[in-house]
Amino acid sequence: MCAKIRRALKNPIDYHIPIISVGNLTVGGSGKTPICIAIAKEIAKPAIVLRGYGRLSKGLVLVGSFGEILCDVKTSGDEAMLYAKELKHALIIVSEDRVLGIQKAKELGAQVVILDDGFGKVNIKKFDILIKPNPKPANSFCIPSGAYRESASNYKNADLVLEEDKDFTRDVTILRETKKMVLVTAIANPSRLDKFLPEQVIAKRTFPDHYMFTKDELSKLLQTSGAESILTTTKDAVKMEEFDLSLSILKLKITLFPHVKDNIKLITR
Repeated sequence: MCAKIRRALKNPIDYHIPIISVGNLTVGGSGKTPICIAIAKEIAKPAIVLRGYGRLSKGLVLVGSFGEILCDVKTSGDEAMLYAKELKHALIIVSEDRVLGIQKAKELGAQVVILDDGFGKVNIKKFDILIKPNPKPANSFCIPSGAYRESASNYKNADLVLEEDKDFTRDVTILRETKKMVLVTAIANPSRLDKFLPEQVIAKRTFPDHYMFTKDELSKLLQTSGAESILTTTKDAVKMEEFDLSLSILKLKITLFPHVKDNIKLITR
């Protein structure tokens, strides 16, 4: 109800830069990060602005500047660090105040701002993209009875709604695959990885979303599982790379369909 009132009273401010928001209506992961990466790759000089969940810092932090990484993963949070590593042509900014992030992006020369999880920011003039989860939640109730943060009727308030196999595809490859792997991940809804796991996965261990791993606990998991490597996502890997452990990576690639790319071109030209 509160979200509905906010939308009814909204008077969005134009910050005089194209802004694309990528979000969802459900709790947990629906693939916002890889979608944002795919969209950013269609833009010459983008900035990604996000809150930076799980980071140990506060306020506005410039994480990445056109290929230069300016802080560590504890300061940035896992998603922001992944963006910085994947998008060498972009600015990556974490800020609880998205308006400050947008203003900083403009100041530093961004041509387009992508807001990660910005659907609820009704005070900002933007193009709203919502991703429908796959699989669809069992019911359409809002939390705590269901999986929706906002009513499913709000899909009609989006400028573009993306569905897997209608608007984009996901392809997963495994980098540095070994004969025995233990899956270790700290993403929301980790069961969504199951369809991509090979038979070489001999054990699984999941942690809360955005969890910061330690080298000792990962070393023990390798030892107790009998695995040759840790299989993990790219989002998790940015928190493990400094430990010098054997890592196998689930590399996800999003391919946007032509009509989605056409929409992005219209917004950003």
